[in-house]
Amino acid sequence: MHAGPALAALLLTVALSTSASAEAATVQTERIQVTPKEAPADTTQIPSDALETPAAAPEPGTAASGAYGAQPLNLPEVKYGDADLPKAVARTRAQLLEAAHAGDLDRFRMVLEGNEMMPTLSFGETDDPIEFIKASSGDGEGLEVMAILTELLETGYVHADQGTAQEMYIWPYFSRIPLARLTREQKVEMYRVVTSGDLADMEATGAWTFYRVGIGPDGTLHYFVAGD
Repeated sequence: MHAGPALAALLLTVALSTSASAEAATVQTERIQVTPKEAPADTTQIPSDALETPAAAPEPGTAASGAYGAQPLNLPEVKYGDADLPKAVARTRAQLLEAAHAGDLDRFRMVLEGNEMMPTLSFGETDDPIEFIKASSGDGEGLEVMAILTELLETGYVHADQGTAQEMYIWPYFSRIPLARLTREQKVEMYRVVTSGDLADMEATGAWTFYRVGIGPDGTLHYFVAGD
């Protein structure tokens, strides 16, 4: 039995409809490559000094000074003789040396009394300066103390506190320099004045406590004293 024209047309219509539906159901896709974003650059800045070699320990003769690093430890200039002394200071020094070398305590008294005020010889009370010198001297006559005075005034000195009311020429210079900073040569010079036992005691207290002499710029003898 042959299909009629109407049936053939119907079958063709169904076939075309089925083909269109199949094409509509097929969706063409395309793979999209997504390129990952690069990680943001690290903009943290590292201080250049953090990359440098750590600073070395301060050199001898320097002292740490907080955030500013090591700063020089300024030691006073040491001078000898009287070439750089003011005339009034040199005159007083010469008078003291003359009396001390001679062991002449009467002459020494004259130098002391040449001041407007009696210089400091002790941190306690003293009635008569010469009797105090004798009592302080191992020989009982004051000659040991006079010998010490000559040794002090023949060492180097420092010019301290310049431009202030406390300006002074001070003997011996090692009374104003940290004991640990003295050179070997300076220590030899120091041992002309003190013993190693004296030095050990002073290192324990951290200060020079042996005799020292202070003369003002106008030639006034301010002190010849031991102790602290």
